[in-house]
Amino acid sequence: MPDLREALKPDTALPVDRELAVLVGRAWRPGDVPGPSVVVVRGADIRDVSHLAPTMSELLSLDDPVAALWAHEGERIGSVDDILENTHADARDPDIPWLLAPFDLQALKACGVTFVTSMLERVIEEQAKGDPAGAEAVRATIAGEIGGDLARVKPGSAEAERLKQALIRRGMWSQYLEVGIGPYAEVFTKSQPMSAVGIGAEVGVHPESTWNNPEPEVVLAVDGRGRAMGATLGNDVNLRDFEGRSALLLGRAKDNNASCALGPFIRLFDAQYSVDDMRSSELALTVEGQDNFRMEGRSSLARISRDPLDLVAQTLSRNHQYPDGLALFTGTMFAPTDDRGSPGMGFTHKAGDIVTIASPRLGALVNRVTRTTEAPPWTFGTAALMRNLAARKLI
Repeated sequence: MPDLREALKPDTALPVDRELAVLVGRAWRPGDVPGPSVVVVRGADIRDVSHLAPTMSELLSLDDPVAALWAHEGERIGSVDDILENTHADARDPDIPWLLAPFDLQALKACGVTFVTSMLERVIEEQAKGDPAGAEAVRATIAGEIGGDLARVKPGSAEAERLKQALIRRGMWSQYLEVGIGPYAEVFTKSQPMSAVGIGAEVGVHPESTWNNPEPEVVLAVDGRGRAMGATLGNDVNLRDFEGRSALLLGRAKDNNASCALGPFIRLFDAQYSVDDMRSSELALTVEGQDNFRMEGRSSLARISRDPLDLVAQTLSRNHQYPDGLALFTGTMFAPTDDRGSPGMGFTHKAGDIVTIASPRLGALVNRVTRTTEAPPWTFGTAALMRNLAARKLI
């Protein structure tokens, strides 16, 4: 039986080279005026650095966050072991801090169909009209017709345009191929600032969905100037049946209570961990169910169709500004097709699933699946944060 508690330990949750990593995040601190604080991992301890920067948005906007953090001692609020253990959704001591999603004021944005595998699955969803029972036959047709062509095409290139015209003539063109190999990436609003959940929390699946899956992704932490300052892990929970019925249901498929998970920490880019290191990230996904179902998968960022920094440039530019910065999901190549139940019905979540998204140099994001209606409602928004920081004399 899967146990969330076992995952909330430093050896599992933190990077393998954590002694070299600059890890920043957010923790809820109890006290006379309880509230969220910006924190950094220092050895075996977690330290509050809110007097350096009261929000993660402001910390990432510093000219050199890494240097500023090394020059700032911060306040010890507990050990990594104790705070991680107290982050468990079911067993929380209200007198001990616990971890939150590591973003606050930033927009939560996501890029879709940035890998050939997931691009084909989006086309399959569209062709199957969101019906998992019909997906297998469509999958065979689509893969046979265009799978090999897509794997070698650079998005936005002259070759991509030629392929587009050929596919139109064959009646195989799709809106997902338009953003997959066309000049413009798909960038959408995943969720609202302050609404993401962190490690140890429950992630929500809409109760009307019968075909859904986790989406393990590397997420870039981008400041208001468009600088990629670090990376973390994310779960862009997806409702395949909703989006497959109509692309106009994307908001319904993506933006739901507790459907955006991020963490456990943002690893800042520095001499030990660079953008190139992020580009070569390998992600492992594990889903363990109460029904003894187990699924494993892998995703390699090196196989992405568009460079992650190009995705940043397409999101934040002279055409669209994000003064508080953004968390940018870079997409996934993982679209599970394993049958969980009746043959041909594919994979879908069940309540109680434990989802682990892990990458050696970013750690592990672990969450338990529930319905959006049963996850704790989101109540602490931007206005609440501002009032809280003021009451704590941080702004």
